[in-house]
Amino acid sequence: MKNKRYGGNSRQKRLRRRKRQRLLRQLPVYIIGLLIIGILAGGAFRLSGYVLRIMEKNAGQEQTLPENGGDSETPPDGSLPDESLPEESQEPEPGVPETLSAVDTLLNEASLAAAGYDYDKAIDLLQSSPFAGTDQQVADAIANYESIRTTLQPADYHTITHVFFHSLIMDESKAFDGDADEAGYNQVMTTKDEFLKILDSMYEKGYVLVRLHDIALMTEREDGTMHMTPQQILLPEGKKACVMSQDDVCYYPYMTGDGFATRMIIGEDGKPTCEMVMDDGSVSVGAYDLVPLLEEFIQEHPDFSYKGARAVIAFTGYEGILGYRTSSSYSDSPTYEQDRQAAAAVAQCLRDNGWELASHSWGHRDMGTISYENFKTDCDKWENEVASLIGDTDIILFPFGADISDWHPYNHENERFNYLKSLGFDYFCNVDSNQYWVQLGTDYIRQGRRNLDGYRMWKDIEAGSDTGSRKLDDLFHAEDVFSPNRPTPVEWS
Repeated sequence: MKNKRYGGNSRQKRLRRRKRQRLLRQLPVYIIGLLIIGILAGGAFRLSGYVLRIMEKNAGQEQTLPENGGDSETPPDGSLPDESLPEESQEPEPGVPETLSAVDTLLNEASLAAAGYDYDKAIDLLQSSPFAGTDQQVADAIANYESIRTTLQPADYHTITHVFFHSLIMDESKAFDGDADEAGYNQVMTTKDEFLKILDSMYEKGYVLVRLHDIALMTEREDGTMHMTPQQILLPEGKKACVMSQDDVCYYPYMTGDGFATRMIIGEDGKPTCEMVMDDGSVSVGAYDLVPLLEEFIQEHPDFSYKGARAVIAFTGYEGILGYRTSSSYSDSPTYEQDRQAAAAVAQCLRDNGWELASHSWGHRDMGTISYENFKTDCDKWENEVASLIGDTDIILFPFGADISDWHPYNHENERFNYLKSLGFDYFCNVDSNQYWVQLGTDYIRQGRRNLDGYRMWKDIEAGSDTGSRKLDDLFHAEDVFSPNRPTPVEWS
């Protein structure tokens, strides 16, 4: 007995014949579309099957059954639906990436926060989401982060080390070329390859970057007085907090042609990066100094940064900053105003991406030995020409590591300390080769910094097996880092 609903075999044959005719009429259009899609996606053979399935499905959907499921009038073209053909699968095409679900996006964001030891932020993100009480993955992640948080241990601020660098040598053949500047570069600079090896070693040893402001903050007491208060840095067992800084991020004219970056700019990704002039005179943009290199390292190792911490970047002012001529001595230059605006934008970009900004004095002066009159003049120039450009900062990294007093605590009988405090400085960093030196006062904090340069590495190498004279073994083994291209011995002059 024939199925009346489908009109018997003859009606089915007419239906299939009409569908084939429609497919043939539409085929040229689909073929053109297929070729274009295939060229763009590089997958013409896979996509051809997909397109033909869509054509078949669309052809079948042109016929509709009445809502009551009974017989109906024949459509204008005389065809009836053929329900004997299977419905096409809606599975996505192979090789086409699937969009992350809202839950996956949330979990990834929380995971990134947790990688930087910000478990409070990770938990808050998850608990405040609409999935907190309904999604098991979210519930499991919350429980996991809460469990890890209970195992964290507070860092002892007395044992937080602080390492620092100058501008990194990107082309050793130009820096170590026997000219008058070679000895200075050899003493106080670090090469790109050395820096990356140091990062690898410190990471393997469990060091984690923190901000100076993570160590202690100026807080107001009930009586209205300000007090420097230690902050809690919570890290997993085996992790060690450290601070990093870079001096003289100014790209002085004398460094031109000696293998260094020439300017810091804002990259296409919105992060600070560097320009460097190549041998043919062209300007290349890339990771040509500490800032972009450290940024790349943290992107690969987010657990090297505590809650998004980066390094402290310190500027002098007399030659401009960040490769821009911003000093008033260049105010007659036609690009003076543009340079100041560009430098200010890069400085703000640094702040926005987790970097702390600091003074390195205006004229790179020994702030402890110059006359008090010259000391005040230098401080005032910094305020007028640099702070006005980059914004206020409460950190000063003393040039030459020369402090404004000896190791005894600062007191308000020290007029230089008083003047720096009046300008808003609360964090004071000298240079000290000891593993760590931190002094917390009632309204300031001091920290010794360790120079990781050619001279310091060479002294470790000279010391050989004399562990008492080696100063860097807690960070890295100098023999494994020191560039073979350096002139030796490295002597201080």
